[in-house]
Amino acid sequence: MAMNVGSSSSDDDVIMEINTTPLIDVMLVLLIMLIITIPVQTHAVKLNMPVNAQQQPAKPPPVVEISIDFDGTVLWNGESVANSAELESRLRAVASEQEQPEVHLRPNKLAAYKYVATVMASAQRLGVTKIGFVGNEQFAD
Repeated sequence: MAMNVGSSSSDDDVIMEINTTPLIDVMLVLLIMLIITIPVQTHAVKLNMPVNAQQQPAKPPPVVEISIDFDGTVLWNGESVANSAELESRLRAVASEQEQPEVHLRPNKLAAYKYVATVMASAQRLGVTKIGFVGNEQFAD
């Protein structure tokens, strides 16, 4: 025989679950406080700018234009170079300057690679450091 303590109706059963409503309320309050207390982050880059803005920038060094024609003729700023010895003497003068000028190498589309390679090797051997190719759009086709 079983003994029942309390009423026999099933409506008065004890609920054995945790009430999560106050827990959610506390978590939301803590989340709002956390959002309020976080400092605003700026995405700025701090730069130290020069104070004396009246200085004008230095004059850029001149640019030397070396063109190589389809038959191997070398032009120095539009002037024909007679032979490789004269080219090397001019490249040596460029390399010896304190502030080296930029050397722009403009080969013709039909020029053989050996002519271009000879000029580049001479410039490298003599110490020209600022050399670059211009007019590359002709090779895009």
